[in-house]
Parts: sequence; C-alpha cells; structure tokens
Amino acid sequence: MTATLPARTDTDDLLMGPVTFVLASGKLITVRYHEPRAFRTFPQRAEKVSLGCADGEDVLVALLEATVDRLADIHEGPAAGGKRDLNKVLQRIGRKGDLGSHIRDSLVSIQRVAGFFGHVEAQQKNDKELRGRIKTLTRDVQSLTDHSSFLSQKITFLLDATLGMISIEQSNVIKIFTIAAGVFLPPTLIASIYGMNFVHMPELRWVYGYPLACLLMLLSAILPWWWFRRRGWL
Repeated sequence: MTATLPARTDTDDLLMGPVTFVLASGKLITVRYHEPRAFRTFPQRAEKVSLGCADGEDVLVALLEATVDRLADIHEGPAAGGKRDLNKVLQRIGRKGDLGSHIRDSLVSIQRVAGFFGHVEAQQKNDKELRGRIKTLTRDVQSLTDHSSFLSQKITFLLDATLGMISIEQSNVIKIFTIAAGVFLPPTLIASIYGMNFVHMPELRWVYGYPLACLLMLLSAILPWWWFRRRGWL
C-alpha cells in the first residue's frame, strides 16, 4: 500500500513523496525517500503512550492516525499577517493554495490505503477493535478532506477578492490621470491658441491680453475640477 505523505524541508516548505507500507507475517516495513515528521515522532510517542502496537497492523493504523493528526495540525496553522502589500498577499495566497492541494492529495491517498486495509481486515475477520479504528480513521480522513475543500474554496474567494482590490486600485490610478488630463486640457488649448505666431491676431496688441489669457486658463482649469468634485468623482 502506497500513500503520498508530506515532510517539512529546511525552507519550511512541504516535500511530498510516496511512502509504501508492506505488511508480511505481522511485520510492517516502510519504503520511503523522505522523513515525514509523524515517522520521526512516532517511536517516542509509542513508548510514552500505550498505543497497543502488538503487531504490524496495529503499528500501521497508529502511523496513519499520527499522520492524519499531523495533516490536521498543518491545516490549522496560523495565517501570517503583514502589511497591506497586495503582491505579498498574492504570494501568500498562492503558497496556501499549493499547501492545500498537497494536503488534499495526501488525504486522498491515505483514504485509499485505509479503505483497502479495512477491506482486507474485514475479509480476514481480524481484530474487531482494529477494524473499528480503521473505520474511525477513514471518517477522520473524510472530514479533513471536506474541510480541505472548504479551505480551497475560501482561498479561491480570497484570491478573487485580492485581484478585485488590485483592479480597483488600478482603476483609481487611471481615474486620477483621466481627471488630471480633463482639468489641464482646456488651459493647454487656450495656451496653444495664444501661442500661435500669426501676424493678424487682434489680441497680440492688447494691454490686458496676457492677464486675460492667464485668467482664462485658470478658470478653464477650476471649472472642470469643480464639476468633478460636484459629481463625486474626486
């Protein structure tokens, strides 16, 4: 029987790898190329607590129970807070989504192992208490799988909400530039008209031509700004 189990790396990421359980003559052999934490802590736990590990079947069930408990602890890990940096928020959401998918894959593989193991034990009519533990383990895995699906939906919601906030911020920036262009466009038009160097321009010889042009540019900038404020766009 093979299950995909997680192990922490030096960078605190999850390393997923297959673990094969071989039961033969009451003995349990595991084939693995990484070290899940449940496997490291299980011997000390088995020495301190009476887990009833009399043979390989009992050890397998206890190992699977410890692994499921470890997956539940990883799921219940606190979310890291931080400043309102949407780029970092997206990175954290991506890591949480990746973690959730890894845990879900592991739970599905454990459920398959528990289902097959329980079927074999039922056919051989072995220890009734052991079969009850396997059924309890299967229910625990199913409940964790359902919880993982809920968290996956929540992560998807957070991702959509974060992307929506990014879109709102981008829209606000574009709105500011649009309003600025609308405010400064009429003064630019007036300055362009009176900046032309045609000979026959009556305003060129006016004494108050320059102050009038400045006043028109100021008014043409204030009026659009007032209109935008009145409409609630600013």
